[in-house]
Amino acid sequence: MSQRKIGLTGGIATGKTTVAEHLATAHHLPIFDADLYARDAVAPGDPIWQRILDRYGSEILLDELAPAPLNRARLGQIVFQDEAERQWLEAQIHPYVGQRFDQAIAAQAEAAIIVLVIPLLFEKKLTHRITETWVVSCTDAQQRDRLMARNGLTLDQAEARITAQMPLSEKCDRADVVLDNSQTLAHLIQQVDQQLT
Repeated sequence: MSQRKIGLTGGIATGKTTVAEHLATAHHLPIFDADLYARDAVAPGDPIWQRILDRYGSEILLDELAPAPLNRARLGQIVFQDEAERQWLEAQIHPYVGQRFDQAIAAQAEAAIIVLVIPLLFEKKLTHRITETWVVSCTDAQQRDRLMARNGLTLDQAEARITAQMPLSEKCDRADVVLDNSQTLAHLIQQVDQQLT
C-alpha cells in the first residue's frame, strides 16, 4: 500500500498548528513541520545564522553578545517590508528545510500516513513531496485578527505578512481537502477526523 503524505498548509494564523497537534495526539501520526526546521536552521553559531548576522549586523540578535538567537520579530520587520530581502532569507533557509524533510520521510518509510506542515507548499512548488493537500481556511478578518492577537502585530504588520503569501482563496482552489476553521474547534476537529475514517 502506498504511503499517504498529507501536505498540511493554509494561510498564516489559519489553524495549521491546531490541526497538526490533533493529528499527532488523536491519530498518532508523524508530523514534520517546516517552521520547526526553519528555526533549527538558524541556531546560534550555525552557518545560516552567521550569514544572516553578516547581512544584517548584530542588531538582528536578541542579545548583542554573539552567539545569540535571532530576533525573529526584527527580522520579520525587515523581510516582510522588502521582497528581495525575504527571497534572500528564504534562499538561505529552504534548502536546509528540504533536506530535513527528505531525512524525515526516509525515516518513516513504513508509516501508512505522514503529515508535512508546509506553510509555503504552493508558493515554493513543493507539492511533489506529498500525495494530497489539506488547506486550513478561515475568513480574512479572522486570519488578520488571530495573527494580530497571536504575534502582537499592528494591522499593517499583519497585512504585510498575509499578503506575502498566496491568497488563501487560491490555496483552497488548489487543495484536495479544505478544512473550515471559521467556526468552533469541535467543527474543525470533526472535519479532520472525517478525512481519516
